[in-house]
Amino acid sequence: MKELNMTIDGILKVDTMELPENCVIILSQGKTKVAELPAFAETKIVTHQGQVKRVKWDEGEEF
Repeated sequence: MKELNMTIDGILKVDTMELPENCVIILSQGKTKVAELPAFAETKIVTHQGQVKRVKWDEGEEF
């Protein structure tokens, strides 16, 4: 996962042309991260007390 920077005012500016074609942006605890989504996977965002603790990918492939 790659961290995205926010301004001091908490404004997130993202150039969509620089992002992967399929991705997820996660905001939690004042941090912002982006990750490319795999072609075939189940993505789980694990939270604890309303905060993101872990992001897990269970990758697979169609048979």
